[in-house]
Amino acid sequence: MTAATLPLRTLPGDPPLRIVLKASARARRVTLRVSALDGRVTLTRPFAVSDAEALEFARAKVPWLRAQIARCVEPRQVAPGAVLPVLSVPHRVVEGAPGIFAGEVRVRAGRAAGPQVAGMLKALARDRIAEAAARHAGRVGRTPGRLSLRDTRSRWGSCSSHGDLMLSWRLIMAPAPVLDYVVAHEVAHLVRMDHSPAFWAVVARLCPDWRVHRGWLRQHGAALHAWRFEAPDRPGGGARG
Repeated sequence: MTAATLPLRTLPGDPPLRIVLKASARARRVTLRVSALDGRVTLTRPFAVSDAEALEFARAKVPWLRAQIARCVEPRQVAPGAVLPVLSVPHRVVEGAPGIFAGEVRVRAGRAAGPQVAGMLKALARDRIAEAAARHAGRVGRTPGRLSLRDTRSRWGSCSSHGDLMLSWRLIMAPAPVLDYVVAHEVAHLVRMDHSPAFWAVVARLCPDWRVHRGWLRQHGAALHAWRFEAPDRPGGGARG
């Protein structure tokens, strides 16, 4: 069942709070989550807990819910004139011969800017991430598998049991050391497929300042996800709900 088909409940207030209600066999208790990307509220309950009981829990958390929703970053559409970060450096989107230049991302006139910019960012991200993965893997004596780039909402990267790496291409908008940390984190899983102290020791060897960079992502990651690259007139484009 997708998020669009999950049951919705509404708690009264100004404005009313719309809540996606989920029952999960893996849930051990009732939990509330507010997406930092779009403010969507998800209420997850164990099968042993009724909808009514779960909603009562949500009602008790309304002040917390409203505070979390207020912190969500407003969506920003990529279009000529917009200024977005490339490796954390502000770049203005302008019309011209396509490419990423000092302080500018140039797009062809007459075409939607968002998909063009996304294509250029993905290409740059692949180059930077592939270089970092090879460098870190060499330091730990491992060979990574296939590298794929995705636009994931719940994680910045992952490493499969086969050694395949997945990274979010939006990392190309973060500072270069932050991108490097996430790659180092996933490469460290080639050595340890867990988050044990031994794993974090590998991360620290590859990236001594990893705590600083992880903190940056926790504070600013939602702003990277706020950028919308879909063509504005495309069905389903704009802000995602």
